[in-house]
Amino acid sequence: MKYFGSHVSAAGGPENAPLNARSIGATGFALFTKNQRQWRSAPLTGAQIDTFRARCLEEGFVPRSILPHDSYLINLGHPDREGLEKSREAFLDEMSRCQALGLDRLNFHPGSHLDRIAPDDCLDRIAESINLALDRTQGVTAVIENTAGQGTNLGFRFEHLARIIDRVEDKTRVGVCIDTCHAFTAGYDLRTAEACERTFAEFDRVVGMKYLWGMHLNDTLKALGSRVDRHAPLGEGVIGIECFRYIARDPRFEEMPLILETPDEARWPEEIARLKAFAAE
Repeated sequence: MKYFGSHVSAAGGPENAPLNARSIGATGFALFTKNQRQWRSAPLTGAQIDTFRARCLEEGFVPRSILPHDSYLINLGHPDREGLEKSREAFLDEMSRCQALGLDRLNFHPGSHLDRIAPDDCLDRIAESINLALDRTQGVTAVIENTAGQGTNLGFRFEHLARIIDRVEDKTRVGVCIDTCHAFTAGYDLRTAEACERTFAEFDRVVGMKYLWGMHLNDTLKALGSRVDRHAPLGEGVIGIECFRYIARDPRFEEMPLILETPDEARWPEEIARLKAFAAE
């Protein structure tokens, strides 16, 4: 089954996210389990946890259809010890919240070297940060999102993702989320079915399709290789619609969350319906 959805609001608590996903016709969804702009949030209550689990069950959302995202403040490769420890503490809290909610994965941006350490040293710090979080949690996979490569952000090359995974001790609990906008602006062409074939063949060769745990489906306003992150509605950017038809129809992308982060929330029901139609072709 294809789990199409979007990053829905969890305002008022994560227990509201399944209802928001249902309202737009989604079969999967993404959410923040806490305020993504704050380092600390109140712990989840037992009532919130129970309600979230019950609503997911009622609405047919299984853990593999849900892709929670951590705070944008976290930098698991931070060059400074204080910033690194603060990020690691926050990431552990995010992983623990997912565990409490019964979720089996957490999507995150890998990190930035801030021009203060070598990129490879930053990638190694990210892997070490993942190892520390995995040691203190159970049942939640750390899912690394590829980036567009803006500024000093790492993770825009498949080789970056492979290096991190290579240094994670428990390979059963590390994965990747491919964002189509990020991949394209990082230099991986997705404009035609043939281009998609080449890009995913390269991903399989460098990283391995077995590590793909989810995707973000976004068109882009910026050019191939521009390394600028600007999302666009499906089919209305530089990538075009064929990429999303390709993903919707390809059986390799079954049983994982396929999540919209396109900019116009009012159009999410239409975009989800379009993806479902492609899958049924």
